[in-house]
Amino acid sequence: MGEKKRQFISTAIDYVNSNPHLGHALEKVQADVITRYFYLSGKTTFFLSGTDENSLKNVRAAQKEGISAKKLVDRNSKKFYKLKEILNLSYDDFIRTTEIRHIKGAQKLWLACQKDIYKKKYKGLYCVGCEAFLKESELVDGLCPEHQTKPELIEEENYFFKLSKYQTDLKKIIKEDKIKIIPETRKNEVLSFIKQGLEDICISRSAERAHNWGIDVPDDPSQKIWVWFDALSNYITALGYAENTKKFQEFWQENEQKLHIIGKGVLRFHSIYWPAFLLSANLPLPKTIFVHGYITSGGQKMSKSLGNVIDPFELVKKYGTDAVRYFLLREIPPTEDGDFTEEKFQQRYNGDLASGLGNLVARVLTLAQNSEFKSQKSKIQIKIQKEIDKTWKDYKIALENFKFNEALSSIWQLISFCDRYIEKERPWESKNQKSKIKNQKVIYNLLIALANIAQMLQPFLPKTSEKIFKQLGIKPIKDLRFKIQDLRFKIKKEKPLFPRI
Repeated sequence: MGEKKRQFISTAIDYVNSNPHLGHALEKVQADVITRYFYLSGKTTFFLSGTDENSLKNVRAAQKEGISAKKLVDRNSKKFYKLKEILNLSYDDFIRTTEIRHIKGAQKLWLACQKDIYKKKYKGLYCVGCEAFLKESELVDGLCPEHQTKPELIEEENYFFKLSKYQTDLKKIIKEDKIKIIPETRKNEVLSFIKQGLEDICISRSAERAHNWGIDVPDDPSQKIWVWFDALSNYITALGYAENTKKFQEFWQENEQKLHIIGKGVLRFHSIYWPAFLLSANLPLPKTIFVHGYITSGGQKMSKSLGNVIDPFELVKKYGTDAVRYFLLREIPPTEDGDFTEEKFQQRYNGDLASGLGNLVARVLTLAQNSEFKSQKSKIQIKIQKEIDKTWKDYKIALENFKFNEALSSIWQLISFCDRYIEKERPWESKNQKSKIKNQKVIYNLLIALANIAQMLQPFLPKTSEKIFKQLGIKPIKDLRFKIQDLRFKIKKEKPLFPRI
């Protein structure tokens, strides 16, 4: 991820034709962990999320309900914004593509790309779900492979962008990792697509077909800017591209470390179209594109169109924010598809959170209270320090490579080590004064381990981390660079972190 002090992190912005589902939550939580990790590592971060409101699918969803497109996007964008609270997200800005700052920025980008834009008549197959034209060769049994719907045949005069002009440049940029695509399989997928030959793309639609919804093409109100040209520009419009603000200069123009976290279904738009628009406008490129898979339900992609979605609001209400965050980060492979079932969720909850982390915290604090532990600085045993140091090393390597599940696995290995350490040392047995002194040292070592665990958990389970620090009687250590070696503890045992279900 680099050692630069400034970091820009963004999620893809979401269509608001329906309610948020667990797939949306996955991307937001992944981005939040990376943002918190950057911040706790001493870097200045800017975390951006938002909603994509100018699509045709939003118009059709509104028509189906018998309300205006504006009423629908105003209502549904609020639901997506509420994910911030229920998932404890730390983003700095939430951009709506119906905002004036975005409209002005998208039109400015259009004008900056003017030399590569021309108008022509066109006939093609349009998938409203993808908001893109598809080739017949891309269809499976005549259907869009992503949305399993039949594209519409569209014929009209629109504006086109000279994507073909940037084929050689884009191939070099991706091949040489000037834009690093993670994982490697997605990089190869992009290179394969480029190798097939890039064709110029349609970047507008008639105002009539758009039902007069969307952003006007500059100097041509008969046309609306294609929703993807409009949507992709959010990464710079939110920073103040339209006004060329200081924030835009600091986080985009002068900052190399720019990270997009996206789903595999929008890879082409972010790794080919977006860089091409930036090259045309003579703007800096993103540094990294991290591509996650889908959450499946019964083996199928979780999507609104398929009707198999899991409501994150209900899940959080039932199990709590950190439990949901934990499942998404531990159970779902970072770059692959992962299946959700309530049974799997409960297994992770009871096995890892209740019986694992929660049990260790309760066990150690009980030992401290029962032994009337007196906090005093003591030398940490070498084997404990080695295990803690190993955990930190594995944890940081995993996070630097977006392997959220492996970073959590390293923490839980430390938890298991502590359980074994307790069983071996048996600090509840006090036969004489010597054994009491030894037990005090064992408990101190365990408390130091818990403090390190709480420190590591901050990007993943921030509320749980705070609770552990509180029960240890110490202030949260909000710097991952700070090495915990000696602390004074004041035990305040409270309710179980994760009651069994």
